[in-house]
Amino acid sequence: MSAIVIALVGAESTGKTTLATQLTQALNDRTGLRCANVPEELRLFCDREGRVPRADEQAGIVAAHIAAIEAAAATHDVVICDTTPLMVAIYSEQLFNDRSLIDGALALHHRCALTLVTALDIEWQADGWVRDGPHVRAPVDALLLAALKSGQIPWQRVSGVGPARLDAALSAVLPLCTGLSALRRG
Repeated sequence: MSAIVIALVGAESTGKTTLATQLTQALNDRTGLRCANVPEELRLFCDREGRVPRADEQAGIVAAHIAAIEAAAATHDVVICDTTPLMVAIYSEQLFNDRSLIDGALALHHRCALTLVTALDIEWQADGWVRDGPHVRAPVDALLLAALKSGQIPWQRVSGVGPARLDAALSAVLPLCTGLSALRRG
């Protein structure tokens, strides 16, 4: 991948989708780079199928998500991943006691320029049948951080409410874009 790929991961209802949309727009506006937001494949699956996936469908969701990220990276300068396959792997571990997807999902993070982990500091919001509830956020966050640690993936926590959350993400991402933006203009 020649694009700068930013992984945005975190437990459910921690503002990943909102932040990914805002971050992509802010980077488009501030850098002049071609920025893409790759949506969460798990959410797309649930919307398309009208249900949560079975254990045997998890690997296909991971593969589709990796393909979407790679396709965006082939045509853009910066790719913001509204979660990565690592979240599917974490949920697979939590729900099905299946850790088989973790290593492959972590491999993608090794190719990312930055992994941002959303904090649990915003209020949980239901969005229908997809959400498990606020009680799963802390256990998912713990599994996520353990996976990142085991894979030796450096990460930064993004916290704050409203504009402060976007500002925190921009503070982490903009330095990565500065050199590329100058190169593209030159």
